[in-house]
Amino acid sequence: MLLLIVTGFSVAQSNDTQKIPVDPNVKIGKLDNGLTYYIRNNGKPEDKLELRLAIKAGSILENEDQQGLAHFIEHMNFNGTKNFEKNELVDYLQSIGVKFGADLNAYTSFDETVYILPIPSDDSEKLESGFTILEDWAHNALLTEEGIDGERGVVLEEYRLGLGPDKRMMQEYLPKVMYNSRYAERLPIGKKEVIENADYETVRSFYKDWYRPGLMAVIAVGDLDIETIENKIRSHFSNLEARKDPKKREEYDVPNHDETFVAIASDPDANFSQVRIYYKDLDKARDVVTIGDYKEQLEQSMFSSMINNRLDELANSSNPPFTYGFSYYGGTYSPMKNAYQSFAMAGENSQLLALKALVTENERVKRYGFKNSEFERAKKEYLARLEKSFKDRDKQESNRIIGQYVNHFLEDSPIPGTEWTYEFAKNNLDAIKLENINGLINDFLHEENRVVVLTGPEKESVAKITEKQVLAVLNEVGNAEIEEYLEEEVREDLITNMPPKGSITDSKANNELGIITLTLSNGAKVIYKKTDFKNDEILFSAYSEGGTSLYSDEEYQSTVFANAGLGEAGIGGLDKNDLNKMMSGKIVNVRPQIGSYSEGLSGTSTPKDFETMMQMINLYFTGLNKNEEAYQSFVTKQKNFLGNLMSNPNFYFQNELGKFRNEGNPRYTGFPTPEKYDEMDYNLAYTKYQERFADASDFTFFFVGNVDEAQLKDYATKYIASLPSSNSKEVYEAPEFREDTGSKREKTVYKGSDPKSQVSILWNGETEYDKEDEFALTALGEVLTIKLVEQLREEEGGVYGVGARGNMSEIPYDSYSFSISFPCGPENVEKLTNAALAEVEKIRNNGPSQEDLAKIKETFKVQRKEQLKENKFWLDQIEKAEVEGYEITRINQFNDMVEDLEVEDLQKMANKYLDSNYLLGVLMPETEKSSAE
Repeated sequence: MLLLIVTGFSVAQSNDTQKIPVDPNVKIGKLDNGLTYYIRNNGKPEDKLELRLAIKAGSILENEDQQGLAHFIEHMNFNGTKNFEKNELVDYLQSIGVKFGADLNAYTSFDETVYILPIPSDDSEKLESGFTILEDWAHNALLTEEGIDGERGVVLEEYRLGLGPDKRMMQEYLPKVMYNSRYAERLPIGKKEVIENADYETVRSFYKDWYRPGLMAVIAVGDLDIETIENKIRSHFSNLEARKDPKKREEYDVPNHDETFVAIASDPDANFSQVRIYYKDLDKARDVVTIGDYKEQLEQSMFSSMINNRLDELANSSNPPFTYGFSYYGGTYSPMKNAYQSFAMAGENSQLLALKALVTENERVKRYGFKNSEFERAKKEYLARLEKSFKDRDKQESNRIIGQYVNHFLEDSPIPGTEWTYEFAKNNLDAIKLENINGLINDFLHEENRVVVLTGPEKESVAKITEKQVLAVLNEVGNAEIEEYLEEEVREDLITNMPPKGSITDSKANNELGIITLTLSNGAKVIYKKTDFKNDEILFSAYSEGGTSLYSDEEYQSTVFANAGLGEAGIGGLDKNDLNKMMSGKIVNVRPQIGSYSEGLSGTSTPKDFETMMQMINLYFTGLNKNEEAYQSFVTKQKNFLGNLMSNPNFYFQNELGKFRNEGNPRYTGFPTPEKYDEMDYNLAYTKYQERFADASDFTFFFVGNVDEAQLKDYATKYIASLPSSNSKEVYEAPEFREDTGSKREKTVYKGSDPKSQVSILWNGETEYDKEDEFALTALGEVLTIKLVEQLREEEGGVYGVGARGNMSEIPYDSYSFSISFPCGPENVEKLTNAALAEVEKIRNNGPSQEDLAKIKETFKVQRKEQLKENKFWLDQIEKAEVEGYEITRINQFNDMVEDLEVEDLQKMANKYLDSNYLLGVLMPETEKSSAE
């Protein structure tokens, strides 16, 4: 065995020719048969190990008669191996709390296939089984004739999901982006005729050729000692045979072209108008190996940050040329070819305008470069992100760490580790010269290997764009007079006039859970929990009853879509662009929202930026700017985004179902449209916002994370206790409208040209809320999902994914909802709907099996164990307890509730709620409409 391990590094002594060090926290080794492994001990979350099997084989290696089989093999590995026949694998993993799709998964790309498996690390039998599964994937797939034929339907359903305007347009432009390259001909999903008809040996040959140890890596990160993991890898993978005469693993280049290619693709069903520009490198992509390479990558990152700040400013301008835009230097579809790429989401008739704006900003940089003030902001932003990662380096979850090691194996990406990366940036960032970054644009921009791609809807109201017009824009910008980028100084203080300080009038402690409740002099409440789950994270929310339920019907209809645009004007006299500049180097955000039954705020910050977050909270109450131009800029971008959204069959379907369910509801608005934005009243929306946030005594503020308690109390008195209050104590108003749910209803919607359908089965209505019933209904959704996957996917081969979900709510009135949904072929709608309802009926008659109940119990317990170490979970639970008025200590009873859950509880819920009075909504393609009529 050859062992590759680095035990230390020195940032101070580095020079440009030195190699980038390898993270000393990871152990890298190679078995005699050529298999590589990566191991890292990481204690978050506890008692869990993340496993990956990475294979340097994807669709790019398929022969003509194998297109789609790399992905097909991925499926087959879940459908029968030496130690887990057919569905036994998923069944076993569910029994130990691993959910199929959410936890257990895999993906296939052009150049790789990666299997994802999280397993418990505190149980020797489960640990052994986990490595057995990984080994089976590596060389023990059964690939039986029955199994291959049975999986064709599932893969075809995944293929069907990918059909649509995006795929049709990609097939038009990809041959130009990947000119004369195999990458233009090997989309991982493959060809329908191959999936349907590939003979068994053709399928097996891909597995035999490419699933071999020399192309494999096992990556393990989690709460287990390195020696134990290494022994498991040796015992399970040393017996894989190295191929004596392996098939050559070819690498496929992307040839250069002298001219600029233009690809213009439109489709009647396209949702959005987009612009892409690729300036592909003339040379092959180089690996980032040395310190010099790393510095060059750092310069590219600085460049991207600065150009994107400029593009954001354009998007926030009074007359934005695009909804949003960005540029970066990086990989394309092929690892062999990097490119400088610019992208914009545009309005339907604004693609040329967006193209011109992107090219102009690139040209502006080429002529004048970036300013030093921009460079300083970019450095602050970069260091702030690295500092956060550095401070949380011992609190990172294993599933967030493991990806870098997968990429190191597959792409030779550097893995110096968080500590080295942060120290290197601190020691070297100031030595990087702005002129070097400015000079990058000369390498990025060139006419050779340039490709311009325009995609969007095809309809009468949208003017057709020609290649000649596109080339004319490029030439026009190259010859135009372009002004230098100008910026004005921004003030340093967020709040210019400090409000009079309030006080804390009461403090209560829940010692069992470490939750403190403060009452402030203006009547507002602050509830907080100090945690050590993350070193550099504080999460926040605020809640007050009322929301738009207190608006008249007319006020609601005139403001509902305008509310989201109120924040576009900025706060405290600073517009959005100036606010973004001021926030450079700070990791903080606060967002106000007005919902149907409440108003509030939410946000996040680091401990260092905690006071800035508190100041922003204050200003969203007292200093929201009013600016008609900023609001109209928001409206323009929303219209651009929404212009052809209803051409999407799924959005159209949901909108039509919504109208069907809300017939007679005076407050129903449906999906936003450009026309509806024209009906909005910005002045009224702003006035109503002021009303909603006029009384701080009506609010409860929640903070969870690494808070300094003395700081929190000080800031609470300065920025929250000082807010105006009137002790209004508002409550939301429940709507008078009730959906008619007293009988079976059916709604079929016809939309789209692709052979794709969607089925939605919904039970809902009023009920008497009960916490135990809510839990049982949620559990019923989990159990039914297991049964639907088994029946509709594994037995029928008719769906790729299917799910059921149940819940109850007390707001705005006691109600329940339970749904089943799945996509499928139009020809299978009736059969699969009946099959789904048959599974419901089985549970109504017999309840779930003890085995299935045990699976979801284990899943609940595994999830809760991890959730109890997450700030977001505690924030949500503390707020939920306060809003719904129950004791937060109930959180400690969760595992007891899980243990007490019985088969009869789920059967009772099924009989109580899943009766014959449901709504069946079906989406069918328009081609089916004539036959239905």
